[in-house]
Amino acid sequence: MPRSWLPMLGGGLVIALALQVFLVAGWRLSGWAIAAVLWAGGQGFGLLLARFRPSPDNLAGSGVLAFGMMIRMLAVLVVLLVVASSDGDLGLAAALVYGLAYTAELGLSLAGYFSQEPTA
Repeated sequence: MPRSWLPMLGGGLVIALALQVFLVAGWRLSGWAIAAVLWAGGQGFGLLLARFRPSPDNLAGSGVLAFGMMIRMLAVLVVLLVVASSDGDLGLAAALVYGLAYTAELGLSLAGYFSQEPTA
């Protein structure tokens, strides 16, 4: 599947809009900041993983890609669980912002994937 910048930009837009909501509502910016750092770190790690192309000829690259994608989500989950266990409101804010950005990115990725012409 070709990589498109539109889903990543959509998630970034959600993060930017969430900052405006946090500022207007007077909520603690640390929840937004945790989500923004996790999302940006996940995107950076995803770009690094995109260098490995899955193919039948390159099983090692396919394995690295698969385990890297799992580790990426596990790392986000562990950080959000640690934050939520120390401060429930902060963890909830970070999880909601990250979840909205991830959902926007996933939705745009799926829309782009299913709007492509079939190759076979």
